[in-house]
Amino acid sequence: MILYYFLKVSVTSHTKDLIASLSHLRFNIIPSKQKRFDRRMELRSGSAVGGVPLNDLPEGCWANVLSLTTPRDACRLSAVSPIFKSAAESDVVWQSFLPHDLESILSTAPDGSLLMSSASSKKEVYFSLCDNPIIVDNGRKSFSLEKKSGKKCYVLSAMDLEITWGDTPMYWTWNSISDSRFAEVAELKDVCWFEIRGKISTCLLSPETLYTAYLVYKFPPRTYGFDNQPVDVTMRLDEGEIGARTVSWNPQGRRRYINGSVTVRGSVHYPKERGDGWLETELGDFFSAEGEDGELEMRLFDDSGQWKSGFVLDGIEIRPKDGFAPRYHLRSPFLLMIESCTACHLALLRVYQVIIYSMKFS
Repeated sequence: MILYYFLKVSVTSHTKDLIASLSHLRFNIIPSKQKRFDRRMELRSGSAVGGVPLNDLPEGCWANVLSLTTPRDACRLSAVSPIFKSAAESDVVWQSFLPHDLESILSTAPDGSLLMSSASSKKEVYFSLCDNPIIVDNGRKSFSLEKKSGKKCYVLSAMDLEITWGDTPMYWTWNSISDSRFAEVAELKDVCWFEIRGKISTCLLSPETLYTAYLVYKFPPRTYGFDNQPVDVTMRLDEGEIGARTVSWNPQGRRRYINGSVTVRGSVHYPKERGDGWLETELGDFFSAEGEDGELEMRLFDDSGQWKSGFVLDGIEIRPKDGFAPRYHLRSPFLLMIESCTACHLALLRVYQVIIYSMKFS
């Protein structure tokens, strides 16, 4: 007990020095290539590093460390050493990567309870949500996780959007098609006033994440009124505009002349073909800040008066922006783990030295 108290006080009083040492170790672990190779071999064999036997550290300690990284880092580290591999299978690790409100989200999904009860581990739940989006909110939304980060992804179905004249069969019809994840999609018959709005509460999204919204749609064989006629897109947060752009209906590579009477807002954005056979047009970006609780609105509008027909709307997808890499900082659980660990100061230092070193070689 006396030893534990001494170590706890020692670690607490030297927390700042320890963090400073860790930042230094990131760039100065081993100076020579030979020693770097030797260290890598030590990691693979699970032998001692700096006189501290890695196998003597409890698996729970490693699991707590991995839970403070990312899903991608945890998978990479599991291939470095048997110690990491065992810890990376822990429910403690994968529970930390799942959304804290997952139970509430799944309560609105028909198969939500089945997913949780049939999965053998939290890791299985995680990858199931990455690979198999589930329908939530009474069939109006699709929910999934981004595999590399665990960030939330949503698709607002056409039924969850506000479509001008969408409830008038003369202009729009609602049909079921095999290649949509939703029960129904909206098919345009004939309109001269084209307007679509989508709204989502920002508290549903992952905090500290840059999101991009995409309109997901396709054109049937018979269509007209969309050539040479770009449309305006605006994004608003609680009635304040946060972005505006002009988008074209023609996929990139098949660009056509844009009507000179149209006012282009910035550069024109073109749709891209997705792997599932649909097209997607980027509507804009939005940063979901920590603690923010507002309503994000995406509006696509064409008041040119040109009649249009032949357009199938699947929904609006909101997912983390491609290439977005959030900055990870030392968080309070990280410090709490350091202060509560019963190993010596040097052992803690070596644990994080191993983590940083392993990431460099993964």
